[in-house]
Amino acid sequence: MTPEPAAPAPAYGRHLLPLWWLDSDITYLNHGTVGATPRAVLQAQDQWRQRIERQPARALLRELVHLPHRPKPADDDPALLRQAAAALAAHMGARGEDLVFVDNATSGVNAVLRSLRFEPGDEIVLLDHGYGAMQRVAQHVGTLTGATTRIATLPYPAVTPEGCVAALQAALTPRTRLALLDHITSESALVLPLQAMAAACRAAGVAVLADGAHAPGAIELDIPALGVDWYAANLHKWAFAPRGTGILWAAPARQAGLHPPVISWGYGGRWDQAFDWTGTRDPSGWLAAPAGWAFMDHHLGGARALRERNHALAWAASQRLAARWGLAPAAPQAMVGTMGMVPLPPALGGDADAARRLQDWLLFERRIECPVLPRAGQLWLRVSAQAYVDEGDLDTLERAIVQRLGQS
Repeated sequence: MTPEPAAPAPAYGRHLLPLWWLDSDITYLNHGTVGATPRAVLQAQDQWRQRIERQPARALLRELVHLPHRPKPADDDPALLRQAAAALAAHMGARGEDLVFVDNATSGVNAVLRSLRFEPGDEIVLLDHGYGAMQRVAQHVGTLTGATTRIATLPYPAVTPEGCVAALQAALTPRTRLALLDHITSESALVLPLQAMAAACRAAGVAVLADGAHAPGAIELDIPALGVDWYAANLHKWAFAPRGTGILWAAPARQAGLHPPVISWGYGGRWDQAFDWTGTRDPSGWLAAPAGWAFMDHHLGGARALRERNHALAWAASQRLAARWGLAPAAPQAMVGTMGMVPLPPALGGDADAARRLQDWLLFERRIECPVLPRAGQLWLRVSAQAYVDEGDLDTLERAIVQRLGQS
């Protein structure tokens, strides 16, 4: 079947807010943290729930996942979760059989790290811009196995792709077993040169687990071409899936022995079966995840048009607001995706307490939801560009910061 062509790109901006349940009284510049699910996708999820509830045993035990010991399916169609996986994999350059569903990227990283056998003295290399939950998972695995973690420190600000690769190479040692690398960093919003970083690890005999929490829907993505061994990601952020929807991709040679943290009836068969059934749960978010891409196609002009527009707005925010304070953006345009980092003047502080105070003031006093993060001795705004955000929202943010500076 030939896919329907994408609708013409709309005039993006706040007039699109009714497509979500977002509060129109809030200037919402924080799509990257927990996403925002469109109404149409939530409706698709409700339809899946209703279908399941009409015949729960049939839907969950015969149709959702096909396991050898389960009742025979009513037809020869692939299991519902496998159909959804194949539909989503096509948007990420992958095959459905190499992709499973998890709750989020953290769950996928847990699955990989807990499936590997580390020995005392083995090293896991992480980036100093890595997501804190991932660092905690690695540290926990280290306490159980005797493995240790090493941190690769990226140059920041004035970061470059070449500098990132060099920093990673400097952190690798003969004891390095695995590198846990971000594709897009959470707190600094850097689009890292993952393919080049993975190549450097392969040359050193180091396996790569990629944290792609912010990548699907935000940047063009061909997972197999990246040269990583495993790729964990969220779909509820930039791919508009219901919250609690993530994926784990594994190269075919890395699937044997890979299992979810929760072992149930799917264990012992194919790797995807172990992940597809970990017990009775609500699978409607996973089944509705393809509706997120359909929403982009039918309402927002397609994934490519939306990515390009959001990137342009995120870069404009970085440039424009940084110039307002006479400061420079932290990264070149090629390392900016759909979130822009805006440096703030020293007068606003530079530590975690100052960041928390400013973020609270923006929300409770000016009704602006925007993360404020400390890094490199100063504060940064992480501005998420999404279809419902426009230049007027940046004006609102700029006026608020000007006022705050006047009070400091």
